[in-house]
Amino acid sequence: MSIVKRSIDAALAQRLVDAAIEVARAGGKPMCIAIMNEARQLKAYHAMDGAPFVSEDIAINKAWTVASFGIPTHAWWDFIKEDGPLLHGVVHTPRVVVYGGGYPIMEDGQMIGAIGVSGGHYTDDMGVARGALEALGLPVG
Repeated sequence: MSIVKRSIDAALAQRLVDAAIEVARAGGKPMCIAIMNEARQLKAYHAMDGAPFVSEDIAINKAWTVASFGIPTHAWWDFIKEDGPLLHGVVHTPRVVVYGGGYPIMEDGQMIGAIGVSGGHYTDDMGVARGALEALGLPVG
């Protein structure tokens, strides 16, 4: 038996990167932007000139976290903050990011990919990711 899954294509991934760059420029903060498909394959990536070096891995890991679990990275804190074993365990789980800047990319109710943005405070990262999704008329979850 098999299932049919939707997946983001390279063209949409690049359009999201381009939209995120425009939002980041408007905010005056250089960012790293990563787009993964639902299978956690990197489909598009861009580091704006002047973006912090550490933001590369963080942006990619935000997209990886979302693609792995299907929820925005900022939703993790509410999920784990009152659960001691989960709270202390997740910080030892490589690649999982529990602060904002990663969102699912949805199409007809199905996750087709993930966007991860890093370069500013996580609230700035969230704004750039949300702005890119909104610019292309995609749902922000």
